Amino acid sequence: MFIHLVFIIFASFLLLAHSIIDSNHNNNNNNATSAATLQPLKLRPLPDYATNYTFNPQLPPRSLSASKKFEGSSELVNLRYHMGPVLSSPINIYLIWYGKWAPSQQLLIKDFLLSISTFNHRAAPSPSVSEWWKTVSLYTDQTGANISRSILIAGEYSDRLYSHGSHLTRLSIQEVIATAVKSKPFPVDHKNGIYLVLTATDVTVQDFCRAVCGFHYFTFASMVGYTLPYAWVGNSGKQCPEVCAYPFAVPGYMGGGGPGALRPPNGDVGVDGMISVIGHELAELSSNPLVNAWYAGEDPTAPTEIGDLCEGLYGTGGGGGYIGEVMRDGGGRTYNLNGRRGRKFLVQWIWSPTLKACAGPNALD
Repeated sequence: MFIHLVFIIFASFLLLAHSIIDSNHNNNNNNATSAATLQPLKLRPLPDYATNYTFNPQLPPRSLSASKKFEGSSELVNLRYHMGPVLSSPINIYLIWYGKWAPSQQLLIKDFLLSISTFNHRAAPSPSVSEWWKTVSLYTDQTGANISRSILIAGEYSDRLYSHGSHLTRLSIQEVIATAVKSKPFPVDHKNGIYLVLTATDVTVQDFCRAVCGFHYFTFASMVGYTLPYAWVGNSGKQCPEVCAYPFAVPGYMGGGGPGALRPPNGDVGVDGMISVIGHELAELSSNPLVNAWYAGEDPTAPTEIGDLCEGLYGTGGGGGYIGEVMRDGGGRTYNLNGRRGRKFLVQWIWSPTLKACAGPNALD
C-alpha cells in the first residue's frame, strides 16, 4: 500500500533465492518469499522511429536500508484474494492539487491518467500505458468481475492557499479531501470514485522521503463524513528526487558502478518520478481499495500489494543492479511506455496473477 523509500538493494538474484520483504507502512512486514528467477517477459521497442533503441542500464546500488528485495517469477509469493471489492466499475478520478502547480505539470499527470484508457494504437503506440494497465485489469472480485480499464478524470480541485498548512500528516490529508468534498466541486462518489491528492514541491508530508513516496487508504467517516478510497503522492523534485524520483536522480554518494541518473522522459525529474508512483498507487488502490482484497501476508495493516512486489523493476532482465530493458529516444530520454499526445513515461511493472511474475505491456502476447 505505502510506497517506501524506493531504495533497492541490488544483488545477484538470477542465481539466488531471496525473501520478498514488504515494508508497507512501517518497513517491518516479512510475508512472502520468492524464487527470484525473473520471468522472461517481452518489452518491444517503438516500431516507428529508428532513433529509439532498447537498453538495460546498470545503476549504482541504492542503499543498505532497502524496502524491497528482488521481484521475479515465483510460485511462492502468497498473494491472495481476501473477498473484498475491487474497482470493477468505470473509475472516476477526482484530482486534488494541493499547493502551487504549473499548468504544464498538471497536464503531464493528466495525460498519463487518460492514457490508461487510450486504446487506439495510433494515439498511443505499443508499448502503451493502456497495455501496461491490462495486467492490473486481470485482478477480479468474488463475482469474477475484472478491474475496469475505463478511467476518467471526473473532477479537479486546486488548493493553492494551502488551507491545511504546508506540512501535512496522514490524517490532515483526509482533511484536505474533506475540504474539497465540502466545497462541493466533487460529488461523494462511493461506487466509482477515487480521490487523488497530489502535493507540490514545497509541501512536506509525514514520512515523505524518509519512509514513503506515496500511499493509499480510505477516508474515515469521522474525518470526511464518508468512506472513500484515496491516494496521496508527493512531488519530490526539490525535497528528495534521489529517493522518490529514482532512477532520474541518484544520491551523490553512489559514485561509479553505472551510468548514473537517467534522463526523464518529459524533462521534469519530480513529476516524471511522481508518475511511476501514481501508477503504483492506482494499481494497488484498484485491486485493494478497502484493504480487504488482493494482498500478500496476514496483516491488512501492512500488506504486500501488487505494486510492492515489483518496485524498482521497469523491464525484462531487471535485477542485479539493472532496472530492466527500457528504451531511449534520440534525445536521450528514458522510458518504457507510450501515452496519448506523444507522451513517454517510465513506470514500474506490476505483479501478474496469471504469470505469477512482474509484468509489463504485451506480457501475454
